[in-house]
Amino acid sequence: MIDVGGRAMHAIRAGAGGAGPLTVLEAGAFGFSADWAAVQARLAARGIPSLAYDRAGLGFSQPGPAPRDSAAIVGDLERLLAAASQSGPFVLCGHSMAGLHLRLFCARNAERVSGVVLVDATTPEAMDSALLSNLVGHFGVATRAVALAARTGMFGPLAGTSWGDKIGLEGAATDEKRWAFASARHNHWAAQEVAAWRRSAQEARQAGGFDPDLPVSVVLADAGRERGIMEAIQTVPALSSHAGKVERVAGATHATILSDRHAGVVVAEIERVRAAGAIDTV
Repeated sequence: MIDVGGRAMHAIRAGAGGAGPLTVLEAGAFGFSADWAAVQARLAARGIPSLAYDRAGLGFSQPGPAPRDSAAIVGDLERLLAAASQSGPFVLCGHSMAGLHLRLFCARNAERVSGVVLVDATTPEAMDSALLSNLVGHFGVATRAVALAARTGMFGPLAGTSWGDKIGLEGAATDEKRWAFASARHNHWAAQEVAAWRRSAQEARQAGGFDPDLPVSVVLADAGRERGIMEAIQTVPALSSHAGKVERVAGATHATILSDRHAGVVVAEIERVRAAGAIDTV
């Protein structure tokens, strides 16, 4: 638990003795540090230092001020890293909705970021599509219903089912994931983040795109998906990078892409942008 100015945030550091950039792991909507357990274990085994954390109100972190948009989330992460004496360089790795937060963090801390890995992540440009914009609106309505259901205790009996951990984690991580699934507080603040999705997308968009010289990998779940407009938007950051790459993970879903079964692909792309970033800085 790390104090970030009168409130505490929860972070997990792995591979602390490793050299090179710190990999900062940002979870998607309703996600938190436990989501990255398999990826962190593999990174640590390869001597790569990483940090995963729980955003304000999620997991074990104390709530922060509203609104819970990207500006607030990035500000918290900057304070967390400073309090943990981490000045960079950083490799940023984000899943799903985290794509918005990473875009803003990178713009505000460009000199400290040496590479980016986007794991089945959204981009602010997705809001240009009427279809995807409408899906975000429907998702916001659904998440408010989820928060209400959690408050009434409806999710407790489901926590031990596949609904409680769609990633497929192991050990303490799956226990934490199932606990958060039924937690009224966790679901409330996660829903607040989703409610600010459009605002976060606008903030990320105004921040501008990634520098073309920044190594960027886009890792996509490829199980049963059609390569339509969403994938076209997701791949733009990699295609716009001079050291970009798109990697499709056969058999992975949006959630299971973070499981131990597929974590090796994510780790390989983290290693790739670490190496490319090191070359660029020589």
